Amino acid sequence: MTELFTASQLSKRYGDTRVVDGVSFSIAPGECLGVIGPNGAGKTTTIRMCLGHTAPDGGTVQFDPGTGAPPLRMPRDALAIKAQLGVVTQFDTLDPDFTCAENLRVFGRYFGLKGAVMDERVPRLLEFAALTHKAHAKPGELSGGMKRRLSLARALVNDPRLLLLDEPTTGLDPQARHLMWERLQRLLQQGKSILLTTHFMDEAERLCSRLLVLDHGRKITEGRPRELIARHLEPDVVEVYGVGAVALAHDDALRALAARVEVSGETVFFYTQNAQPLLQAVGQQGHLRTLHRPANLEDLFLKLTGRQIREDG
Repeated sequence: MTELFTASQLSKRYGDTRVVDGVSFSIAPGECLGVIGPNGAGKTTTIRMCLGHTAPDGGTVQFDPGTGAPPLRMPRDALAIKAQLGVVTQFDTLDPDFTCAENLRVFGRYFGLKGAVMDERVPRLLEFAALTHKAHAKPGELSGGMKRRLSLARALVNDPRLLLLDEPTTGLDPQARHLMWERLQRLLQQGKSILLTTHFMDEAERLCSRLLVLDHGRKITEGRPRELIARHLEPDVVEVYGVGAVALAHDDALRALAARVEVSGETVFFYTQNAQPLLQAVGQQGHLRTLHRPANLEDLFLKLTGRQIREDG
């Protein structure tokens, strides 16, 4: 299958800091690639280079025009590439003076779309965003989830082949997040491709065909979510919390039952191939609470990038 979008050996330096260091990835038609990593990992700079907003110091960005013609390259063919992209930024960029319908119509003009084309497209996009009843409302009258859905609808005005979504559900309540996920899954079923950055590991596992993990500007690993979990983690996790739980991290008998032990706050995480002996041993500590669960993407993220807090920038 011909790749729709390919980034090869992207690099960017600001002063003495290399914020992106030789990052490569590709996206196939109908695929969702998730980019995850802590703050300062290079995610935003990578996206900006893909959009032509930031010039790379090295590397290339290519887009398959789908016509059998040679690949388009950024920044040489920036306008032609952007005509096939839809972008939802992390922060609201809707025009507060226009209604929902007007936001879509005005944005369509940037792509030369107007008249009968927009007359047909606007109602369809509002219906997709579950905002038909808000067509004449302005963004200030919308909830956070409605604004995000309107931003997604606006990104679809030009019928793009690839969507670039930067943390599209940040700040949304669970119901609004699930509705956004349903809409994004519908787009994938229609054959759209998505490049998604997110801090929500459940979102990444639910939507993404593959994941790219970045840290300190470099690609740490890449693959399908469940394959990455199986490759890097023990299958079982036992969380222990309560007064005195942290002391168990230094108990040699318990440590012998786990492949790896980590502490975060007042919780001890035991990673193991077989949880039953560990659960029986911890069960003798009657005052402690335990949670036995399979390893997940959050465990993967924390193992590969660490548990320490990263400040923005």
